[in-house]
Amino acid sequence: MTPSSPYGPPAPPDQSGRSAYGTARPANVRIYRRRRRSLLLGLLVLAAAIVVTLNRGDEPPVEPPATTTQGEMGHGGGAPAHPTPTSYPSVGAGRFTVADGETPVYGTDGPLRRYRVTVERGTGQDAHAFAAKVDEVLTDPRSWIASDELRVQRVADAGAADFTIYLATPVTSERMCAEGGLTTERYTSCRLPGQVIINLARWMEAVPDYGAPLDTYRTYVINHEVGHEFGEEHEACPGPGAAAPVMQQQTYGLNGCLANAWPYLDGRRYAGDIVP
Repeated sequence: MTPSSPYGPPAPPDQSGRSAYGTARPANVRIYRRRRRSLLLGLLVLAAAIVVTLNRGDEPPVEPPATTTQGEMGHGGGAPAHPTPTSYPSVGAGRFTVADGETPVYGTDGPLRRYRVTVERGTGQDAHAFAAKVDEVLTDPRSWIASDELRVQRVADAGAADFTIYLATPVTSERMCAEGGLTTERYTSCRLPGQVIINLARWMEAVPDYGAPLDTYRTYVINHEVGHEFGEEHEACPGPGAAAPVMQQQTYGLNGCLANAWPYLDGRRYAGDIVP
């Protein structure tokens, strides 16, 4: 006896020989297969997206905006309103390269003061280029030789030099100045007996609100520190709108004066009151 079906008696076969129940199964299978194909297609799309994402990981990352380190602004009114990029190190090798050769003697009268010029290694600065600027300043008729009381000459031999002018990184200059009891906070230049130490940060950046080109500040700092070596003391601003004396501490601020790099103006010694 044929077992009864819970779904009722079998449907009569159609002309193709398939039962009525049999026609429902292929439809379900087709729906299943379509869903499976859709699922597989979705997985393939997802896999392709993952591959593209992974491949993008091999591309160089986008560089963040470049940042620069400014020289310490412990004096002189804080950081400039519009910082400019800098390209100098804060510390160097602690050893110096001497500019070779020598200059003629400049000046008309007085004792001869011989100086030597050196640049700390690792600063990216050329000793001969720095020496050329020093020579240009100290042999100018507006500089100290205008007194007709001294003459100058650059030499390379340490034994022949009366003093040495150093261009040193902030860390090295601070250490050198501290050996003579001076505090510079890696910011200012200084002078010790026989040593004029120019801070690389100031050489590269000058100071905020100086109101004059970098070359003017460089001329000023050479004349100022060498002026100390020649026995000059600090001087005060004569008054608002006046030229700043070269022995004024212009690095700390002009106090109403205008930037000035020379000790002699119009052939005459230009000075302010001595700062006690």
